[in-house]
Amino acid sequence: MEPFVWTIVAVGAILSLLFGGELLRRWRRQRLMDRPFPPAWEEILHEHVALYRHLPAPLKEQLHADIHVFLDEKRFEGCGGLKLTDEMRVVIAGEACMLLLNRKSHFFRKLKTILVYPTAYEAKSYTAVGTGYIEGTSARLGESSVGGTLVLAWDHAEADAENGADGHNVVLHEFAHQLDQEDGTANGAPILASRTRYADWARVLGHEYAELCDQLEHHRRTVLDPYGATNPAEFFAVATETFFEKPEKLRRKEPELYDQLAQYYQVDPAEWL
Repeated sequence: MEPFVWTIVAVGAILSLLFGGELLRRWRRQRLMDRPFPPAWEEILHEHVALYRHLPAPLKEQLHADIHVFLDEKRFEGCGGLKLTDEMRVVIAGEACMLLLNRKSHFFRKLKTILVYPTAYEAKSYTAVGTGYIEGTSARLGESSVGGTLVLAWDHAEADAENGADGHNVVLHEFAHQLDQEDGTANGAPILASRTRYADWARVLGHEYAELCDQLEHHRRTVLDPYGATNPAEFFAVATETFFEKPEKLRRKEPELYDQLAQYYQVDPAEWL
């Protein structure tokens, strides 16, 4: 067979694998999304996820469908002696999938594994000293990596889910980082619906980030948690927590920020209440 013909055959085989794999994935996801949602899971969400109780019925149906896919595609691992239960998986999946409602979703495409500790865990930390770094450890409640792993402390995830109005939610926070990291970097700018959206996003979130830093410097109270002033990536994650848990207050105090997040997440939590 001529080299040119071999090339055509090889390219055809590769395209067949790529598109065939994508079609198979879509078919499998649709089958999962069409499954009836277990009443026991719905009871878990209603009892333990405060945000779920406010969702309009059509969004609950979407959430149920997304949870089926999420639980099928992501691997959960208990750490530190924690024995995982259906309740833990469903609560984490339910909160994570809140960020996917009404959006064309890839289901956190880079995420493969969710590690769950019973409580705060120790992780390596690095402190800059002169031209080098000192390695140490620090207690953490959660973290998200570009490499496909997300870590959570269950006691805080559970408490945050049950209290849906204090602006603190480690699951929403870490999964917002996953969305931010889908382009390979954590910089507070997730992949937006169109290229024209980036200018407004940068203008509004850049201004709001600088404003938060200024307010904290002058010891003023803010609707956003002070941790959002750490860097732009943390600002986006904290803003996400506030958007879902304190939507009315965020819309009143920071309307432009609220509007940008509403456009990105394609929901309006202030209207759920």
